[in-house]
Amino acid sequence: MNAWWTRSPIDTVSSWVRGLVPDADLGDRDPEFISRTVDLGWRLVRVYFRAEVRGIERVPATGPVLLVGNHTGGITAPEVPITALAFFRHFGAERPFYQLAHDLLVTLPGVGDVARRYGTLAAAPDNARAALRTGAAVLVYPGGDWEVMRPTAESDRIDFAGRTGFVRLALEEGVPIVPVVTIGGQETLFILTRGDRIARFLRLDRLLRVKVFPISLALPWGVNISDALGHIPLPAKIVVDFREPIDLPDELAKGGHEADDLDAAYDIVTGVMQRELSALADERELPVLG
Repeated sequence: MNAWWTRSPIDTVSSWVRGLVPDADLGDRDPEFISRTVDLGWRLVRVYFRAEVRGIERVPATGPVLLVGNHTGGITAPEVPITALAFFRHFGAERPFYQLAHDLLVTLPGVGDVARRYGTLAAAPDNARAALRTGAAVLVYPGGDWEVMRPTAESDRIDFAGRTGFVRLALEEGVPIVPVVTIGGQETLFILTRGDRIARFLRLDRLLRVKVFPISLALPWGVNISDALGHIPLPAKIVVDFREPIDLPDELAKGGHEADDLDAAYDIVTGVMQRELSALADERELPVLG
């Protein structure tokens, strides 16, 4: 290991930030805490976001499964708590369920503590793999900060930026993928630009594993730069739709693809999700109101 004085300032800061991220511990999930708080949480999202969840009965009742969602709504990402609350209300707090999130979330004082008690882990393949091998359901958002900060004008677009890690994980672990498609989050603020060029200039990828520096219109700031301080989300209607499980080896074989064709697997999953997101967008009559 290089001594700190031999490193560049960027590497030093990056190492310090990574050191703040708590080690993933599946035992941090607290079913008793979830049982005590899930109904109140659900009432809050139902009132504020008029949350509507469809098709959760499609999730296999037992065994490991990879839930793959599209990300929305900037740093508040309302579909994440809505999906988690709906899952626990349907299956009960005892069923192991974990959600992968950016390092910055799990390190936030207070918020990170509550998230970890609900089963949130830092987004890393090893963390997802460890959870699946216990028989758990795992929720991932492959688009990460790139998708969650996409311009509001692209709210009807699935954008995982070509990241195939989730399909590799599903194939290696032999688990089905359940697409979880959401709409409405990009209307809780109005993102004008991702600011990916600004992020590259500021070296945010190396410092914080962040590829964007968005500029948006949001409460209470008006013009909101980076969303680092968060915002008050507008009460847009959020719809979350669980689709039928996808057996990737079976779908690849049907299409005449090799069993390890990650690009084809990626296209299968994102194609299903894009068709559903487009259908949800067609249902929507007015921004925010739904």
